[in-house]
Amino acid sequence: MTGIAILGAGVMGLVMAAELTARGHSVSLTDPAVAPGPQACSWWAGGMLAPWCEGASAEEPVERLGQQAIGWWDRHTGCVIRNGTLVVAPARDRGELELFARRSRGHQRIGADRIGALEPDLAGRFQAGLFYPDEAHLSPRAALLTLRQRLEAQGVPIRPDPPAAPGLLIDCRGLAARDRLPDLRGVRGEMLVIRCPGIILSRPVRLLHPRIPLYIVPRGDGIFMLGATMIESDRRGGVTARAAVELLSAAYTLHPGFAEAELLELGADARPAFPDNLPRLRRQESRLHANGLYRHGFLLSPALAAMAADHLATGTCPEFMDEVQS
Repeated sequence: MTGIAILGAGVMGLVMAAELTARGHSVSLTDPAVAPGPQACSWWAGGMLAPWCEGASAEEPVERLGQQAIGWWDRHTGCVIRNGTLVVAPARDRGELELFARRSRGHQRIGADRIGALEPDLAGRFQAGLFYPDEAHLSPRAALLTLRQRLEAQGVPIRPDPPAAPGLLIDCRGLAARDRLPDLRGVRGEMLVIRCPGIILSRPVRLLHPRIPLYIVPRGDGIFMLGATMIESDRRGGVTARAAVELLSAAYTLHPGFAEAELLELGADARPAFPDNLPRLRRQESRLHANGLYRHGFLLSPALAAMAADHLATGTCPEFMDEVQS
């Protein structure tokens, strides 16, 4: 098939374009904001490629299909850092750590000495933790920019308006696609970017807490991303004072040195999700929707793009395809 126009150049649109281009399709990308930036939900993502950690609370396909993402992003961008994930909890919340361990796989139970060996700046602060050695992370902004540049080098045009008569539209507009997908909802997430050169972390660290779970992702040069809230709301716009205070308080619990951090950015956006929090491929005549990635944009977009490519090649209905219409 040729002449495929992809609507939306966020993480789903870019991954779809890369996957289809690699399989020999002629594609174009359409996005009103030709350059990537804060208007895209994926701009504010954490970038954790952590299928086993996500398995503690997410549906089974997230862990299973998310394992494909690490290799995909490494092949297509070279931005992946494979240092694993560390999960810790204060002594008073040890029960949260045990619950997380029971609900997830792929971890090693470790004590204070191993925590200190993995992250010297956390030495002596936690007596027990979980280490997920096969997980990875990336900088979402660097990965999106790299993917976009590689597509442009392959001759994939990125334009503000769709072509007049494409053979097929693949709609990857995220929450904007509610004009055609009425069961799509928004789940608000808020995050902070801080600079704290006095603390060095080599991998994402999750601090468990019954009310304010935190993940902190190192971006290099003393910069960290703190996230993120999950609120049933499609409201975009600024971070609330409550979210900022709670995230900073949790970071202080992880290490008091974060009290001296410089606030660089506060960002919030609404993630697109279906009622069961799993993604969908939905065919509507000459339009194929790829949407509903919820909080797993970087983790599940490669699998969803591969399913779409298989569907176009064979006509079969993959795992997440529903309501196919002729």
